[in-house]
Amino acid sequence: MTKQPQDSEEIQQDTDAQQQVAELTADLQRTRADFENYRKRVEAEKATARANGQSSAVLKLLPVIDTIDRAVGHTPEELAGNKWVDGVAKLPKSLEKALGGLDVVRIKAAPGVEFDPSLHEAIQFDEEAAGDKEVIAEELQAGYTLGGAPIRPAMVKVTRK
Repeated sequence: MTKQPQDSEEIQQDTDAQQQVAELTADLQRTRADFENYRKRVEAEKATARANGQSSAVLKLLPVIDTIDRAVGHTPEELAGNKWVDGVAKLPKSLEKALGGLDVVRIKAAPGVEFDPSLHEAIQFDEEAAGDKEVIAEELQAGYTLGGAPIRPAMVKVTRK
């Protein structure tokens, strides 16, 4: 048996069908790519919203920790050894430990630590000191990072060493 050549109408229909399949395949690929881009964008927006919410909540708690730190620092000598005062004095460490679980870490700003403008905010500068290296002389307010990024810089007094 020999095949008879297809007539021109069948060849045209076959070509049209192949072209239509190619167009639909291209449309499907574009739709899949658009959906994948949308999914990635939504995930990134969710992560950003979550981080912003966490940062906002932590920033509202930091003044409470600051107030407790100041109160503990001004404990009268006659109350030294009082169990209630000792309990209150442990609150800042407990709060910092809880914040550590949220990836919130206190910025190191002890005297002698090198000044880093990305982590520390110089409130005072000792002009009279001589030296070529700027170091922290005193921490005036604690600073914190969230996930490694500063959410509040440490306020410090800076001197040269």
